[in-house]
Amino acid sequence: MNLPSPSYDFLTSTLQNLPPETPEWSLANGATARWHERGILELIPSQLNDATDRVLVSCGVHGNETAPIEVANGILLDIQQGHLPLAAHVLLMFGNPEAMQAGERYLDYDMNRLFNGQHAKHPATREAQRAALLEQEAAAFFERAPAGCRRLHYDLHTAIRGSVFERFAIYPYLHERDYNREQLCWLESADITTVLLHSQPAATFTYYTSRHHQADSLTLELGKARPFGENDLSRFAGIDQALRRLLSGRREPLPPFANERFQLFRAKYDLVKHSDAFRLHLHDQVENFTLLEDGFVIAEDQDVRYQAQGGNERILFPNPKVGNGLRAGIVIEPVTI
Repeated sequence: MNLPSPSYDFLTSTLQNLPPETPEWSLANGATARWHERGILELIPSQLNDATDRVLVSCGVHGNETAPIEVANGILLDIQQGHLPLAAHVLLMFGNPEAMQAGERYLDYDMNRLFNGQHAKHPATREAQRAALLEQEAAAFFERAPAGCRRLHYDLHTAIRGSVFERFAIYPYLHERDYNREQLCWLESADITTVLLHSQPAATFTYYTSRHHQADSLTLELGKARPFGENDLSRFAGIDQALRRLLSGRREPLPPFANERFQLFRAKYDLVKHSDAFRLHLHDQVENFTLLEDGFVIAEDQDVRYQAQGGNERILFPNPKVGNGLRAGIVIEPVTI
């Protein structure tokens, strides 16, 4: 049986649904690759111990957000060919291969609303079945991790909508846990200094791994969504270099956390679309993090009225086309920690 060559392209094989001829093979520098399922590959360093970082890198949860997929695949190719040493235990996931192949955000249902058990409510959808599988794989990966290691999960995205801050992170709700300031400083090293601190549970992949596996999990929004081959990957150099440093074990010293170097926000409340009468009073191309003038009526829905207060609130993820009962946007406000 032939082993995959150093030029084996995991992205191409995922899109074409072609599993490798053998599920496990050797990489450069003594590392090992282990294929799990379509779009799921484990990378095991030659030196593995209880202090080795366990890092889950996921992208393509929305199939049309291609730049992070290309970034991750480029890092993988360099590990395979020996250009980048591997010092972390990694699980790489291309979240929604069928949607990636179709060039669509999703096929049946938004996958990033189907984690934390929500997939059980939509069992007939392809995304629900895949979300359940990703949860199982993430659980197996983190449950094998020793108590003393760092558990990290970065879920990489891009967006169709523009943003006042081109790159930003979403820190899932932590319940009783505190924010990891070292992780915030790591974000800064990736050219990400805008962070939304979520204030309630969610059905996202990072909330699931944070809540159930105590991972330091972050959703990263890295720029504009474009088709495969049309991305200017120079705009993603920050996250590319930060991941390369992390996975190769280059723990460069980071400056102490300071609030003034970041734009931190918390989710104040959701705009909920209760009925077909919902009207969002923002233009279609409004950017994420747009400042809302004090007194501005953001949206109305029958007898419900959402009105901006204070002049320092901003809008995030406005989308009036969601189904009734779902979130049509988030109103956020600045915060310090």
